[in-house]
Amino acid sequence: MKAVVLAAGEGTRLRPLTEDKPKGMVEVADEPLLTHCFDQLIELGADELVVVVGYLKEVIIDHYGDEYEGVPITYAHQREQNGLAHALLTVEEYIDDDFMLILGDNIFQANLQDVVRRQREDRADAAFLVEEVPWEEASRYGVCDTNQYGEITDVVEKPDDPPSNLVMTGFYTFTPAIFHACHLVQPSNRDEYEISDAIDLLIQSGRTIDAIPLDGWRVDVGYPEDREEAEARLEGEFEEGEEGETVEAGN
Repeated sequence: MKAVVLAAGEGTRLRPLTEDKPKGMVEVADEPLLTHCFDQLIELGADELVVVVGYLKEVIIDHYGDEYEGVPITYAHQREQNGLAHALLTVEEYIDDDFMLILGDNIFQANLQDVVRRQREDRADAAFLVEEVPWEEASRYGVCDTNQYGEITDVVEKPDDPPSNLVMTGFYTFTPAIFHACHLVQPSNRDEYEISDAIDLLIQSGRTIDAIPLDGWRVDVGYPEDREEAEARLEGEFEEGEEGETVEAGN
């Protein structure tokens, strides 16, 4: 299964860390974010990495070249950062079967294999790792509703008034049907082509999309403090408290 990595972002909220490098090259625990992503995808069985680059793309290409740990890398250039659905269309020509998709600014220690396994069962047209977050944080993400069978019935991107606190985490599997949906997406009120709108079109067309609850942790590295949290987690300075609350180890 091929793996698509979205890494075109400028990372303005991570400045000054991104003044001379793209977001995916910001180091966490002495390795670029993309290295963490690549390692996880290869462990999941990725046989090709398709990386969407944009801002300061040469930094990524020069660092990794045409393969990583023996797995070939193909680069697709997103010339303007117009949303995740727009980014995904840049790789359409390279994908002809089910594939994994990861946002290149996320670090996981979680049950990603469960998502891949569900996709390979041929029951779902897509599967996402989802997570319950504090209500006040839900508006930062794509927010989901599910039915009694664990299927996603609605997705709203960064809503002002979230309908739930269940959010997409940045790891997905899709069939190539997602590309047709991306072509149909119209610009959102943020003037971006949202992947949540493409997913909603899949749902409306009767496609089955399964939600896999996160077992473990993930950090979306959007701000400098997120980078610090990811490093602390990787170094074992945090552990899970009651009801999934993160607390410092030893407290």
